[in-house]
Formats: sequence, C-alpha cells, structure tokens
Amino acid sequence: MAVQSSTSSESQASENVMHRHFFLWREFLWGAVAGAFGEGMMHPVDTVKTRLQSQAILNGIQNQKNILQMVRYVWQVDGLKGFYRGVTPGIIGSLATGATYFGVIESTKKWIEDSHPSLRGHWAHFIAGAVGDTLGSFVYVPCEVMKQRMQIQGTIASWSSVVVNDGIAIKPGTQIYGYYTGMLHAGCSIWKAQGLKGLYAGYLSTLARDVPFAGLMVVFYEALKDAKDYVEQRWISSPNWHVNNSVEGLVLGGLAGGLSAYLTTPLDVVKTRLQVQGSTLRYNGWLDAIHNIWATEGMKGMFRGSVPRITWYIPASALTFMAVEFLRDHFYERVPNDNLEDVGRLSVDHKSAGGLKVSH
Repeated sequence: MAVQSSTSSESQASENVMHRHFFLWREFLWGAVAGAFGEGMMHPVDTVKTRLQSQAILNGIQNQKNILQMVRYVWQVDGLKGFYRGVTPGIIGSLATGATYFGVIESTKKWIEDSHPSLRGHWAHFIAGAVGDTLGSFVYVPCEVMKQRMQIQGTIASWSSVVVNDGIAIKPGTQIYGYYTGMLHAGCSIWKAQGLKGLYAGYLSTLARDVPFAGLMVVFYEALKDAKDYVEQRWISSPNWHVNNSVEGLVLGGLAGGLSAYLTTPLDVVKTRLQVQGSTLRYNGWLDAIHNIWATEGMKGMFRGSVPRITWYIPASALTFMAVEFLRDHFYERVPNDNLEDVGRLSVDHKSAGGLKVSH
C-alpha cells in the first residue's frame, strides 16, 4: 500500500508539473493572439500618431498639422490604404511583444515574489512587466522601424513629394531612404543602407519608453483590480453581484493602458523621430533628441501625438486584456479545480480570512 501511495503521489506531482508548463506556454499563445488583435484593430490610429510626431523631420517645425488635418490629409492623398501602411510588421512585432509580455510576466513575477519577498505586490508586477517587454524588444524594434517608416511614406506618389520637400527644407542633397513596397523590401533596404544599426535605430529610446510603460500598465491594472475588489467587499453586499472577467479586462485594461500611454508620450515622440529620420541624423541619440525637441518645440512638441496615442492604447489595451481574460476563462472550463492555483490571472492572492483566492 505504501508503494502504491508513493507511486500515486509521484504521478500527481508529475501531472501538476505538466499542467504548469502547459499553462505557461498558453500564456505565450494568449499574449501573442491578443497583441496581434489589438494592433490590427487600431493600426490606422497609430498611423495618424506616427505622422503627427514625425512632421518636424519631414516638413520642419512650422505649420504642423493637428489631428483632424492629418486624418483629412492622409485620406485625401493616400486613401484607406494610407492608414494601413506598415500593418504587417506592426502585427508581427505585436505577436512577439504580446507573447513575451504575458508569457514571461507570470513566471517572472512568481520568481521575484518567491526569491525576494520584500518585492511582493506592485514592485513584482512592475519588474515582471518590464522584463517581458525587454525580451520582446529584440523582435519588436526592427518591426517598429519598418512599420513607422512605411507609415510616414503612404503611397509612392505622396512619398516622392515629401522627399523633394524634405531635401529642400532640411538640407539640400541629403540622402533619404527610398520607397518601401513591403516589409521584406523595407528590411532589406534598411539593412543594405545602415546595417544592423538601422534596423535597431532608437533601440534605447524604445526601451526607455516601453519598459516604464509595460511596468506602469501592469501596476495600474493590478491597482484597479484591487480597487474594484475593495469596492465590492466594502459597498456591494449582494451575493448575486458578479462582473464578467472579460468585461473587467476591457474596462480596467483600457484605463491602465490609457494612463500609462499618456505618461510615456514624450519618450514615444523621441523614439519615433529617431526611427524615421533614416541616415539624415537630425538627432544624435535620444538625449540630443530630448534637448532639441524641448528647445525648439517645448512641452507641446514633447507631447505631440498624445491624443491619438491615448486613443490607440485605451481600446488596444482594453481589447488585449479582454481577449486574454476571455481565453483564460474559456480554457478554465476544461481545467480540473485542483490546478486553478497555477493559472491565476496575473496573481494568486492569499487571504487570511478565506484561505486561497484565485483572481481571474
């Protein structure tokens, strides 16, 4: 009987390990699908934001368009196709960041909390989010460079006119990159012209933007979840009250993404300009870009494109978190109750009054 009990325990332990690994890989899958979904839906808004932020490089700091003027301009000159230029590298980059962001965050957070108990809570969420986003940047940054350059180009006719205007306005005879017919052409052209440095243009500025953004978004999301739980426990006594997890992810994810996006807009402006300037090198690094933008355009220049950036991130983050929560709920239906503690939302909360509570 003792041998049979030992064998049963080992079998159960092995099964639990397999479940944990399976759920970890599903986090990567859920994050990839959710990230690509959000990018595909909101790409036109991102195109408007990129064009707003890059105007100073292409046409000088005078007579820059506002949001409505830019939308009207893109529609009149490039049509619907102009809003979706660069969508392919955008989706591929979002697949990578979504997978690493949600796939790494859970295992990293648990390791931090287990090995450094003093960092439990929001600090663990911040660090885990930052680590996940940093790992994804190795694929995301080259895709972002290609995407943004394709976004500002629009159609070949409109890009040809920009080249002429740019050559006159900034420096006669300056070399500017040619028109990219697609993602593969863009990657090969940048590699031939600038090498690896071109594909990873603005890498440090991307990390300077995305690491704080990723960490802040997780912290804000978790804080909003905690606030929601507190309100439910304090003021909502009805046992029939229940908020669907997908709806919760939609609302709280949108708020967390929008707030994080606004706070990191200046870093996004710097990143965009470094990545679209090509070989003209108007800015020599991100510190020079910050100084130059602040000196010539002030606070308005630092926060240029903040409205479309927020407009992009509120629904994109909302749809991403909603998709993740929906996929998790969908798979939970097929998971034995004994394994639920291994697949918590972003955290497993230990409550002294109620034992083990899993947050979804």
